[in-house]
Amino acid sequence: MSKVKLAVVFYSMGGTNYQLAKWAEDGAKEAGAEVRVLKVQELAPESVIEGNEAWKATVDATKEVPVVTSDDIEWADAIIFSVPTRFGVMASQMKQFIDTQGGLWASGKTVNKVVSGMTSAQNPHGGQEATLLSLYTSMMHWGAIIATPGYSDPVLFGAGGNPYGTSVTVDQEGKMVEDVEDAVKYQAKRTVTVAEWVKKGNQ
Repeated sequence: MSKVKLAVVFYSMGGTNYQLAKWAEDGAKEAGAEVRVLKVQELAPESVIEGNEAWKATVDATKEVPVVTSDDIEWADAIIFSVPTRFGVMASQMKQFIDTQGGLWASGKTVNKVVSGMTSAQNPHGGQEATLLSLYTSMMHWGAIIATPGYSDPVLFGAGGNPYGTSVTVDQEGKMVEDVEDAVKYQAKRTVTVAEWVKKGNQ
């Protein structure tokens, strides 16, 4: 069987979700997957970004990362989305990308993609679970197979115990409060494993 192809699709303003995406890449590669790390298109005006030091630094740090396209989604057997919460739902940049995949959806090319989500917020009850549920609602419409971590490994409890997907709290200095690296890698490996099952079943 050929390697599982995984797209890690992120939106990041302060760098947190970019870091989560890189950890997911590491975990998925350890599980034997072929991985593409991809960002969604930024929608904010350049003048606004220029006025925010952390945001500008993230844009600079990710300038070599390719912008995700429909071709990447079609290519992937599995997708991990990493997106910050905005008022309890996914950031508009990620939503805009998902909303533009109608052509793929209409032709049945989103069906049976294995998907999982990760998120961040500025406080522990800042909408992490609701954000992942908003993502998964869209994925149900895609006909995707949602692979959450649940409580399938003790590593999840050390990272805050979110069964919907790894989530992390970010303090006022932009630093992650919980240690989630191992949880992210575990979630990526689990996503690849489920994708292997699906791929094998479809052969």
